Formats: sequence, C-alpha cells, structure tokens
Amino acid sequence: MAGRGSRLRPHTLTIPKPLIPVAGKPIVHQLVSDIAQVLGEPIEEIAFILGDPAFFGEDVVTSLQELGENLGAKVSIYRQLDPKGTGHAIMCAEPSLSGPAVIAYADTLIRATFNLDKEADSVIWTKRVENPEAYGVVNLNEKEEIIELVEKPKTFVSDQAVIGIYYFKEVGELKKELQYVLDNEIIHGGEYQINDGIKRMMAAGKIFKTGTVEEWMDCGNKEVTVETNGKMLQFLMDDGKQLLSDKYTSENSKVIPPCYIGDGVVLKNATVGPFVSIGNETTLENCTVKNSIIQTQSVIKNATLDNAMIGNHVMYDGNFTQISIGDYSELK
Repeated sequence: MAGRGSRLRPHTLTIPKPLIPVAGKPIVHQLVSDIAQVLGEPIEEIAFILGDPAFFGEDVVTSLQELGENLGAKVSIYRQLDPKGTGHAIMCAEPSLSGPAVIAYADTLIRATFNLDKEADSVIWTKRVENPEAYGVVNLNEKEEIIELVEKPKTFVSDQAVIGIYYFKEVGELKKELQYVLDNEIIHGGEYQINDGIKRMMAAGKIFKTGTVEEWMDCGNKEVTVETNGKMLQFLMDDGKQLLSDKYTSENSKVIPPCYIGDGVVLKNATVGPFVSIGNETTLENCTVKNSIIQTQSVIKNATLDNAMIGNHVMYDGNFTQISIGDYSELK
C-alpha cells in the first residue's frame, strides 16, 4: 500500500487510499478481515509495505497496529521508498517472507466463501468476468491447475481474472524467485513484477490453483468507491452485522437501510439511505442523502445528496453564499 491514490483525489490528499472508510471501516481493515475469514485460522503476523513516511505517517502506522491487535496478530511495518513495482515491494518485507502467507493489494474488497486448497503450492484468487480481454487472466490445464498468466488476452484464454490476492504454502519459494528477478534485473513495464517470480515458480514445477471469489470490488475512484460502499453495506446487513451505533441521535429523521452510522452522529430533519455511510461525530441537518459516503466530524446542512463522497472536517451548506474549495474538488 505504497501508492498515492491519485484517482481518488481529493480524498487521498490527506488519507492513503487503503484507509478510506467503506461501510464504516477502512478499506484495508475490511480486506484483511475478509481474507482471515477465508483462511479460517489465526493470523500470526501482518506485514504492511508502506511508502514515504511523509505521506504514510505515524497515524497510518497506528491504524494498522490497531487492526493487527484486533486480529491477535503481530504487525510489521516496512517501507518501499522507491516505487519499483510489486515484486520489489514484496521483497521490502523480506524478513517476514517465510512459511504460509497471503499477499494482497490493499485497495480492493472481496466477498469469498471458497475452501482454500492449502495443499497447492499457491492459490491465485480470481473472479469470473464478462470481458476477460480487459484483465490479466489465468490459463488452466485439464487438472484445473494454472499453467500460465496472460495479460489482457486478445483471444479467449479463460474468464478468470487475477484480482491481486495470492496464497503461498511456503512464501519463501516466491522470495527466492523474486530475488533472482531483482538480481538479474528482469523488468517489465519499467518495474519488477510479482508475476515474474510466479512464472519462475511455475517453471520449477510448483502447483498453482485458483480460488474464485463471488465479489471483487474496486475502490479506484470516487464512483466505484461509492458503489462498493453500497455493496458492502448490503453484505454486512445480510450477515446480521450491527451497522447503526447505539451512540447517535436522531430528531425528526429517518434511516433507510442498509446504512452505517457512527458514534456521535446527529441527524436533524434528515432522511438517510439507502446505502449511506456516516462517520463519527458528523451532523446532518435538513438533508436527504442516499448512495453516499460522509466521513467524520463534518457538518452538512440543507443538502440533497446522491452518489456523493465527502471527507473529514467538512462544512457544507446547500444554501451557500460563500465557498472555499481545495484542489481536485468537484461540485456537480
């Protein structure tokens, strides 16, 4: 999680994309929890590869340490100060690369119920897609083993897209092959790629299987992040999760589920939902809001919002006469 999330500006100007809240929890917190559910066993360690401390500072580290504590896992923090690709990023965590491990990109969310094949040397997590030519996909043999990774195939190979989550029975095998990639400067697209390490493992006879997820949800820009928020709220409500805090107040207001409402939220003459997440200590007055994310400690008045994404410490009055808007902001 070393990138800057430029497609999600202005929201990522002050918060790294993996810490943007979706359905009440930061993206990376949701992702790690869902991976843990698939693994079905305690997690000993979570290693995070972060970028420049000037952007991924102590507040980020604290949030990740809290995530580890909640899962009973040790947290290790590593830095990729020079963005040289996924293969290089993984090797920045070299001291943690031993034993069984899952490697995941931190800016997507999943829903998965498959049984992880822990006898395979590796399991690449995939999602069936209608337009495989737009993705990297896996090529399978008659034993349903992965024999090839194909990037944006021009002719049909399979409909199983690689989603950026990988299980390794012994991640030290990947470390060995990625070290070879780095030592021999095997570069594609100007970067060291995880795929080059995986291809070397395949060439050495390692068995790769697929784990197919039911949902793969992107958080690449504002539009899809709001859509993903709605999907996650529905999933969590269907799972019976409590989404409404016991510590919010409502005056002449209505909440249409599914919605997440945090501690200290105040609703006055408001209709909220469906598919809305509201962070702690935010106030909505004389508002109608649906399909939206509003973060913490904001005050929103006299607004009708749909497909909106609002950050922290925002003051917005729909009856405005004066306005102060920062970089990359949009009013539509």
